[in-house]
Amino acid sequence: MLGREGVIDGRNGSPQPSRGGPYASVWPERYVAERAHLVRAAGDLILELEHIGSTAVPGLRSKPIIDMMAAVRDLRQGQDLAQLLSVLGYELIETGMRNRLFLRRRTKSEEQAYQLHIVELSTWEQRKERLMRDYLLAHPEAAAAYGELKKRLAEEHTENSLAYTRAKTAFIQDLINKARTELGLPSIDVWAD
Repeated sequence: MLGREGVIDGRNGSPQPSRGGPYASVWPERYVAERAHLVRAAGDLILELEHIGSTAVPGLRSKPIIDMMAAVRDLRQGQDLAQLLSVLGYELIETGMRNRLFLRRRTKSEEQAYQLHIVELSTWEQRKERLMRDYLLAHPEAAAAYGELKKRLAEEHTENSLAYTRAKTAFIQDLINKARTELGLPSIDVWAD
């Protein structure tokens, strides 16, 4: 039944550099491999699991972070899932985001990282991360514009990913509004969960 770039560094709370690079064709393969590990470790707790974020959009520049989103029945089960995934090296990171759990796993070389957003199944269909990914996949011109914006902002905010993320907000808000309009949904604040 298996269907934000610029995070605050969980070790010391400081903004991480906003470096990113060109799209790497290995990212989908890395997602598929990581998905298999997660599904094996999770048993039947994961009800949906998808690749989200910039590495899920072919051609879009990104940091080498494979962002994923998993749905569970409720966040109590999400806590159970987080404990199960700790054996794979996933750490639960406090982000202040509501209605989700955020886990991160770094590889030993730290050249690749994996981030897992755990949300409740009842919110799955309208998750902004999924809607944005799908909109960018369906609208290559929007993906190209987003890629150019990310490149420019990465140059402007080389040492502060929080400033980089904030500077993308207006563009992302516009994309989310368009995606929701296409689906007949009302607009929402991209910072709302």
